[in-house]
Amino acid sequence: MSGIYKRWINAWELRLAGRDTNRRIHPFEWGLDWLESPDGAADPCRHLKEYAGRAVRNSEEFFSYPTPSDFNLDDGHLTFSSPLVSPHPENNRVHAGFFPARRDGGRAVVVLPQWNSDAGGHVGLCRLLNRFGVTALRLSLAYHDRRMPAGQNRADFHVSSNLGRTLHACRQSVMDSRACLDWLETQGYRRLGILGTSLGSCIAFIVAAHDARLRAGVFNHVSNYFGDVVWTGLATRSVRQSLGEAITQDELRDCWAPISPASYVHRLAGRDVASLLVWARHDTSFLPEYSKQFIASMFRTTSRARAACLPCAHYTTGEFPFRLMDGLLMCRFLAANL
Repeated sequence: MSGIYKRWINAWELRLAGRDTNRRIHPFEWGLDWLESPDGAADPCRHLKEYAGRAVRNSEEFFSYPTPSDFNLDDGHLTFSSPLVSPHPENNRVHAGFFPARRDGGRAVVVLPQWNSDAGGHVGLCRLLNRFGVTALRLSLAYHDRRMPAGQNRADFHVSSNLGRTLHACRQSVMDSRACLDWLETQGYRRLGILGTSLGSCIAFIVAAHDARLRAGVFNHVSNYFGDVVWTGLATRSVRQSLGEAITQDELRDCWAPISPASYVHRLAGRDVASLLVWARHDTSFLPEYSKQFIASMFRTTSRARAACLPCAHYTTGEFPFRLMDGLLMCRFLAANL
């Protein structure tokens, strides 16, 4: 029976993944022009790996940022200028939906949806959090929905075969998330949490590892290394095709170390941050072997980590009944730990 169930889930997963008919194969680029020290054309791979190593060693500085001075809330819609500027004006204006709960007791969660989520993604989850007495602030990640540059119909600039731009975009999303925590503090919220799904999970974990204000985090689909997910995952197969033979999996892992959760697990040692790590048994985007590696490293590092396994895959997590199972699991955890 287990074999039949797995084949059924896999077939369903492939049908869901096939709905995206607007994937594009972009040219591979090292993207050194997106770095603070772009010179390195003679050996771009080595230059990028050295840059990544410095960024990880000095991650406090790498993810530091000035608090925006132009927060504006209008009818439940928060906007502000991103602390990290890109060449695209649309992307430099941050958008977030504010979902206040009645009698929240000062509890609020920053919610980060998955890659290529539209403006309506995770709104239902925010309202479910409200039912648990938790306020939600749903952030649009860099290059998503309203932040998408003209001529783009996918958030390809956030995760792509341009290695430097992908580093920059993830760094920007980390800073934007932390700025959301700044704004929540100005509104009187002190019991703060974060919830991220897929790409949002990666960003959320990096935020949690660098921001002591967080009491709890939910990381919905987890993996050690950003590069491994892109190299092996169903959801990122177009990016993998763009990478071609220009780089190896090991090199990609090193180049994208600054945006990989594995680089910062040690920062949770001794921290009182309740963490829920969610993975899916039949996931072909975040392979279970990578999820288990990450969970094992978290268990070795902190006693506040918990893991939960969903009986589905990646795309199917968003389908009934799995989305209800996942949503209730995450909301209950946050309500209990904030």
